[in-house]
Amino acid sequence: MTFSAGPQDKLAELAPIGARKSLAEEAADQLRDFILLERLAPGEPIRERDLADALGISRTPLREALRLLEIEGLVEYSPTRRPFVADPDLDTLAQNLSVLGALEGLAGEQACANATDAQIREIGSICRQMIERSDLDDPLTFFRRDMAFHETIVTASGNRPLAETQRQYNARLWRARFISSQRQPDRPRTLYQHEEVFKALERRDARACRQALRTHLSTTVENIAKTRSEQEHEAQKK
Repeated sequence: MTFSAGPQDKLAELAPIGARKSLAEEAADQLRDFILLERLAPGEPIRERDLADALGISRTPLREALRLLEIEGLVEYSPTRRPFVADPDLDTLAQNLSVLGALEGLAGEQACANATDAQIREIGSICRQMIERSDLDDPLTFFRRDMAFHETIVTASGNRPLAETQRQYNARLWRARFISSQRQPDRPRTLYQHEEVFKALERRDARACRQALRTHLSTTVENIAKTRSEQEHEAQKK
């Protein structure tokens, strides 16, 4: 098993300023990218010694990192406590996405009432960058713009308990949303839906914003189902 460093985060300007991350948190960030890019494939056993060597850390912070990813639902453990990459079925993803859609819809509704003009301009800027750089950004950068768009709306709602709950569900669906965002045939629809969300927010139309976000989240399940079907078809051809 060999690993190379993931792409550097080109969206540092979107990251919140905070305390320096611990070694375990930095390792969790790298492992999250490995999982998103399938350097660690769904269902694959995680060999702690190999990973620790690849990341240049001891197994203690690695195990702490794996526990963080277990909380997020990206890593699971066998009955013998051996870690492996989570591979939730489509029904589980659909159920979680329905909850996330309700949460983000509520956030959009409340953002229409509570967002400052500056926050709305920031959301519009991210939306515009996604459209203008859709064919230029690497997969992780495009995905991070996508997540920044959603996270900024949730923050603009001004509802801290809602933001905390959304982060918990979003962490469980990080890889699913990444897969959905990478489907090139569906990219125009994704960008159009983001525009619809922003236009509703700009008008401060709470009902339209809520519905646009829920519709947008519901298409994630469709995109994942298409991807899995295509993967199964390719596997049968081999």
